Amino acid sequence: MTDTRKPESAADPEAGRLRRRLVALVAGNMAGRVGALASLGIATIMVARIGGPALVGAFTLVRILPGLLCQLASAGLPGAAPYFLARGAEDQRRVRPTLAALTVLGAVAAGVGWLVLSPVVHLVFFQSFGFWIALVAAAPAFTQTFVSVGKGLLQGTDDQAGASLAIAVEEFVFLPIYLVILIGWYGPGALITGLVLADVAAAAWIVRRLARGGFFRGWGRPDARLGRRIAGYGFRGYVGQLIDLLQLRFDMALLGAIAGPSVLGVYTVASKFAELVQLPGLAVNYVLYPDFAKEDRATATRRTARLILPALGVSVLAALPLALIAGTALPWVFGDVFDDAVVPTYIRLAGVVTFGVTGLVMAYLYGVGRPGAASTGQGIGLLVVVALGLLLIPSHGAVGAAIATSVSFVATTAALLLWFRHVRNVDDRDRRAAAGEKG
Repeated sequence: MTDTRKPESAADPEAGRLRRRLVALVAGNMAGRVGALASLGIATIMVARIGGPALVGAFTLVRILPGLLCQLASAGLPGAAPYFLARGAEDQRRVRPTLAALTVLGAVAAGVGWLVLSPVVHLVFFQSFGFWIALVAAAPAFTQTFVSVGKGLLQGTDDQAGASLAIAVEEFVFLPIYLVILIGWYGPGALITGLVLADVAAAAWIVRRLARGGFFRGWGRPDARLGRRIAGYGFRGYVGQLIDLLQLRFDMALLGAIAGPSVLGVYTVASKFAELVQLPGLAVNYVLYPDFAKEDRATATRRTARLILPALGVSVLAALPLALIAGTALPWVFGDVFDDAVVPTYIRLAGVVTFGVTGLVMAYLYGVGRPGAASTGQGIGLLVVVALGLLLIPSHGAVGAAIATSVSFVATTAALLLWFRHVRNVDDRDRRAAAGEKG
């Protein structure tokens, strides 16, 4: 029998090239995320110094709630776009215009949907700021859609450098715009105006980047049938994205509704600091998702299995220095009024160290066309954070919210690993059955 395996001398250079490429792309994506977080951190400090915890709470709500509606109205398009753009089997002359049409429709639906829901939003979240703030927040619900989908378009067209840079651009452009607005205007209205103008600037930059890469060349007509396929995949993935957002932000929403903007502002600082540990996992997810969509499932499975322990190790290493400096850094940077953010930060760090594995397995499940499996795994974490949040937040405030979220991170990782094992076992069984039929 002829041995068809590659000699090690031929296989090793290819494996080394893949490792170097992965490291370079992950490092670039992390650099973009660090830049985004640095810009967001500076913006949060500015808001905290200008308006205290209450204005930080408003800043958080106006960023989070429209994003949730954008994802729903666009049928999970930011997550679906990379999958359909990366697959060589798809006719890109139809895929690209169909994605563009869905983006516009989603943005309009998000803006209109926010206007319809604004009385409820005001009643639950914005009573201390007035109804008009809840009403005009429909504008970022519209504009955020173009930015979030645009990043997915860059990711799917193999412009990983542009996608990583867009993450930083999205947050950075807010700073100079907000500084100019602060010359004559303070308060939540100034925040919303700054966020909308920043979205417009970031979307324009993304469009220019896509045009330079040829995204708009050779278009056909949007395809309704393809649009339904994209929306179907997107909705299955959106369930997971919504669950992820709810898992990350349910504690904030419940804390804001129960304890008010001031306590929420303190907890927001703790959450953002602890979430720095997520950077490696987010970068791995962002880079490997299109790769897994291009590869055959067996190759994607082998790569994922090899990377599980390294992904966990990197997250642990990222958490250690943050734990060492949290006690002094947070009050020094944000002011003594944020002393209460230190304990929730430690608690959040204890759970978020598993996120490196979460990001890796999520990329695998999305890349092999199983977004529903990923959503189911994330649903376990959401159930945990909701149950523990309702139990702990009313009596323990920010500390209870941190405990609920930390435990939910661990539960999510465990559930996703079980799904990865299940999918791998099913594939192995199918391959053995196919080999038996041939024999």
